[in-house]
Amino acid sequence: MGFVDLAATRGAKLVSMGALALALSACSMGNMFAPAASGPSPMATANPTQQELATASTNALPAIATECPPIKVRNGGEALFYYGKGKVGDARALNYQAVIEKQSRNCVVSNGLITVKMGIVGRLLLGPAGNQTSVNVPVRFAVERDEVPLFSERYEIPVTLTPPNQSEEFVKVVENVAIPYTGGEQIVIWVGFDGK
Repeated sequence: MGFVDLAATRGAKLVSMGALALALSACSMGNMFAPAASGPSPMATANPTQQELATASTNALPAIATECPPIKVRNGGEALFYYGKGKVGDARALNYQAVIEKQSRNCVVSNGLITVKMGIVGRLLLGPAGNQTSVNVPVRFAVERDEVPLFSERYEIPVTLTPPNQSEEFVKVVENVAIPYTGGEQIVIWVGFDGK
């Protein structure tokens, strides 16, 4: 048997094995390609009445339940400045400043409550008169519904500066703040520095 005949024989065997594998795999597909059972499917006859649509919309969650309330930095609370020796406003006497760089939140809605997880990322920067290696930064998180406070908590966030670093990032996350809702309220999450 020559070289060409041997190659042709091997090629024929490979084609036969491929056809056999294809036939076996078609058998294992079961009724995937079988004709559909007679009669209409349940989805084909699903035409809700006007009354069913009205009932469904009445039982839907209030609009606020489908959205997480916005988180905003309170006006005047976006930065904190600390001056040495009472020289407020003198740039050369600035010990440090802190700024809020990012704020975020997410929500879970269940059983008439919006449960909020909220947080900030900020940065502490030393000023010309600053030599601190640790600072507690005061931050307040608050939740208001129709301008009425539901939650308000002040947190002291420890920030450590390791020389020669002149700035350091800090993060604060507050979890499991439950906000009751009935629908139609305006709910806002506020965050900001609270030096009081």
